[in-house]
Amino acid sequence: MLSDIDKPTALILGAAVWPGGEPSPTLARRTAHAIGLYHAGHVGRIMGCGGLGTHPPTEAALIARLCGEAGIPEDRILVEDRSTSTRENLRNAKALLPEAARVVIVTDPYHAPRARLIAWQIGLRATTSSPGWDQIGPKQRRRHVPREALALAAVLLRLR
Repeated sequence: MLSDIDKPTALILGAAVWPGGEPSPTLARRTAHAIGLYHAGHVGRIMGCGGLGTHPPTEAALIARLCGEAGIPEDRILVEDRSTSTRENLRNAKALLPEAARVVIVTDPYHAPRARLIAWQIGLRATTSSPGWDQIGPKQRRRHVPREALALAAVLLRLR
């Protein structure tokens, strides 16, 4: 049986913090999914990723608070609080982890292919895990799926 330290680390990719320091539905959904992975024993630590957006606190600090409130020990919560993009989330997180660390990127299913590709590009050993599509409303799907298709194409072009 693997100890917590030998298990992968869940990297929660940031999303908006709303007024009053409340998580956006996207941030809440991703964080809840990672908390579930931790409590099920699939990951040994959680790293919140994301800097300061329009409203404080940083995305990472809010993720850390939500994880603490869900009973995750403080020494199992890591924070990367400077990034403002998916690439920065992953690059900065990689710099904070041991060299051979394995990670599970926690993000929405429409975002996961691009996040996984960026992780591969920067040499991060990663898989992804996402909340179900049923947790994402139709308005958000209509907005984000086409956007992610274009963003994925842009990342693919970087390979050439």
